[in-house]
Amino acid sequence: MAHNIGEEITGQYLKICRNCDFVEYNLYTTEVQGEIDVVGIDMKNKKVFICEVAVHLGGLQYTKNGQPDNYDRFMKKFEKDIVYANNRFDDSYEKIYMLWSPVVRNSKEGSKHNQVKDVQRVKEDLKNRHNIDLQLIINKSFLDCLDELREYAGRQTEELKSPILRFMQIEYRLGIHVTKELVKNRQVQSLN
Repeated sequence: MAHNIGEEITGQYLKICRNCDFVEYNLYTTEVQGEIDVVGIDMKNKKVFICEVAVHLGGLQYTKNGQPDNYDRFMKKFEKDIVYANNRFDDSYEKIYMLWSPVVRNSKEGSKHNQVKDVQRVKEDLKNRHNIDLQLIINKSFLDCLDELREYAGRQTEELKSPILRFMQIEYRLGIHVTKELVKNRQVQSLN
C-alpha cells in the first residue's frame, strides 16, 4: 500500500531531522494484526521511532457506530505498536512513540467530545500502563516540524527525491527569486 502525504512528512522528518538510517511505511506486523504507519531506525544512536499518523484537516475524526473513537483507536494502535517494538528491538534500543496529526481540535470547556483531551488521555494512559512518554506531534509542533523540513530543503541545491521535500525546495527558492526581482524592479523604478 502506498503511503500518504502525512506519512511522507513523518518519514522525511525522521530521516533528516532525527538521523534515521531506515524508514519503513505501513509496516505490517505479524505479532498482532495490523500495521504501523511509519517506523524509523537510527542505528548509530540505537533509537527506533514508532509513529502513528492521522492527517484529517477537520481534526481527528475516527468514529465507531457514529460516535468519536479517537481514544480507543489510538490506544489499540499503540498497544499493538508496543508489542511489535518489544519483540523486535531489545532494551539496547530507545523506543520513541509518536502521534503525528496536523489538526487536533480543542473544544470549548464542557463539550462532550474533545480531540485534544482524547490524545492527552492516550498519552497519560500509555505513561501509566507502559511507562511510555508518547510524543504528540500535533498542531504547532507539527508546523514546527514542517518548518524544519522546509529550512533543510531550502538549503539544498541538488534535486531532492522526496516529492514533499522537492516541493518545499521549489517554494523556498521561488520566494528568494521573487524577492530579488521585486528589489531589482524597485531599484530600476527609483532610477527613472
